[in-house]
Amino acid sequence: MTGETNLSKLIKGMTPILNDGQYVFCTIKSWKSIDISSVLFHFNEAEGITIVLKKEIADQHEIPYEYIASWITLQVHSSLEAVGLTAAFANALADVNLSCNVVAGYYHDHIFVDHKVADLTIETLKDLARNA
Repeated sequence: MTGETNLSKLIKGMTPILNDGQYVFCTIKSWKSIDISSVLFHFNEAEGITIVLKKEIADQHEIPYEYIASWITLQVHSSLEAVGLTAAFANALADVNLSCNVVAGYYHDHIFVDHKVADLTIETLKDLARNA
């Protein structure tokens, strides 16, 4: 199934969903300290392995973190070749002084925001979709 590339359709149909839980960005040097199946995603960087996982799992393993996030999934199936969706929602969030960290999955875009502003982020994204 091919993802959507039309920016107007992407914005109108993005349907943000707030996933349960709090998530943290951490870095580890090796997988010895944690089971990969408990990790939402990982990225290998020169300095270490960045992992995102539920806060309670990081706490159980005493893995340090600085940022506690909420995870929002945009329910529209966006193409990896789509142009402008990330810019559109990042600009809308920036207009109300909200930062975001974005991960593109095969089917959906995922946005991580400070857990204290999750509801405001959802409302801002819904407003963007309504006004597209």
